[in-house]
Amino acid sequence: MKKIFSVAATVLVFAAFNGAQAQLRKVPAEVTEAFKAKYPDTKNVEWKDKLTTFQVDYEMGGIKYESRFSNKGEWQQTEKDISRDALPAEVKDGYSKSKYTDWELKTVSWVESRDDGIQYRLFIRKSGVEKKYLYFDKDGKLIKDAITI
Repeated sequence: MKKIFSVAATVLVFAAFNGAQAQLRKVPAEVTEAFKAKYPDTKNVEWKDKLTTFQVDYEMGGIKYESRFSNKGEWQQTEKDISRDALPAEVKDGYSKSKYTDWELKTVSWVESRDDGIQYRLFIRKSGVEKKYLYFDKDGKLIKDAITI
């Protein structure tokens, strides 16, 4: 009896997880049209419903990007991972002068948003436990640090 209950519980958890990953609603035409207008030469396009926005992962020029659009098709943000070497010298300098220089730099992203323009996001870790995102502007000024889970 315990085995049957265990198997049934596992099946229910698996089904619930898969259902949660499913697309909740169809991507509105104004969203897909806005994406095509802004980024006409894309490949491997994959949409995700984030409830308040639509996220689209795609490739352009051999580079992977992620963009977000509002439910009405308004572009909000685009980002891509970049190498540490691709960071502007000003951002490298800003990071080296910050209080986080003893933290391990894990990943670097270029982020362009409708509201904030271009920023550079650095994902850092300390002792494998503490994690943060640091946001720098193009001049190397630390704009914000955000704790991540």
